Amino acid sequence: MSKELALRDALREAMEEEMRRDESVFLMGEEVGEYNGAYKVSKGMLDEFGPKRVIDTPIAELGFAGIGVGAAMNGLRPIVEFMTWNFAVLAFDQIVNNAAKTLSQSAGQFSCPIVFRGPSGSAGQLAQQHSQTFESWMANTPGLKVISCIDPADAKGLLKSAIRDEDPVCVMESELLYGHKGMVPDGEYLVPIGKAAVRREGSDVTIVSFNKMVLVALDAAAELEKEGVSAEVIDLRTIRPLDFQTIVESVKKTNRLVVVDESWPFAGVSAEVAYEIQKYAFDYLDAPITRVNGADTSMPYAPTLVDEYLPNPEKVIRAVKEVSYVK
Repeated sequence: MSKELALRDALREAMEEEMRRDESVFLMGEEVGEYNGAYKVSKGMLDEFGPKRVIDTPIAELGFAGIGVGAAMNGLRPIVEFMTWNFAVLAFDQIVNNAAKTLSQSAGQFSCPIVFRGPSGSAGQLAQQHSQTFESWMANTPGLKVISCIDPADAKGLLKSAIRDEDPVCVMESELLYGHKGMVPDGEYLVPIGKAAVRREGSDVTIVSFNKMVLVALDAAAELEKEGVSAEVIDLRTIRPLDFQTIVESVKKTNRLVVVDESWPFAGVSAEVAYEIQKYAFDYLDAPITRVNGADTSMPYAPTLVDEYLPNPEKVIRAVKEVSYVK
């Protein structure tokens, strides 16, 4: 059986189930308790689990991320919520230099089973300092696993897997899509970290994306179908480890690849996907790989410029036609 849940509710259900299952799991972050979470992801959790397991913190990302890392090294399983990953920049020392390196620096004596989660990416008219996409930043660090999805079933299953994982996991959500709904299976439900999902099957071109850009890719695929172009859409779901094999198998069938990524083009996720696929599936490509990214500049404030900045279905359709017409 399954039920329809919004993304925020699926995430909350995952945390609640894991906290009931394991007393070492706790949640901490700004406004997660009394205010029920900045985006109401933790609504009602303080009432059930109390202030020792749902902990409101000061506005001090560096401080409470460090507390979380120390707790994880001492046998607990913290879930650290950042109000936005833009604020997590203040805690990069704890994430990158402490959590990610605990296992290697201790020669395997200590693990760091911690989850850092919160929204990443564009969030409407919030301008430069609150609209950045951090998946590639975190995925560049050995020792971190990175999840980025908006499907509610995936969000629940992947977050539960992340909480149980012995390594630090960064979970990237979408501020704009906490209300996005989907069917979520009842009961125990886990999604393995490191496996992509084929959201739409096709034969003419492969479109790879993640997080809310998957919806852009699906919209583009629906329009392309009207023109007789069959597009296969792959949702990465996990950025590190990244499931290249699913993409390779798709490209072997379609012979063309477009990667859609809302972050900056230089040294990003789309660049890594393009490199790996030309390495492992070069003989199957009938056209150069094309990327559709956010603009290579800081996010503007004006809504008209935001629209120009971000990938959209029209840009994806143009990219598909570009690779389709190369002889």
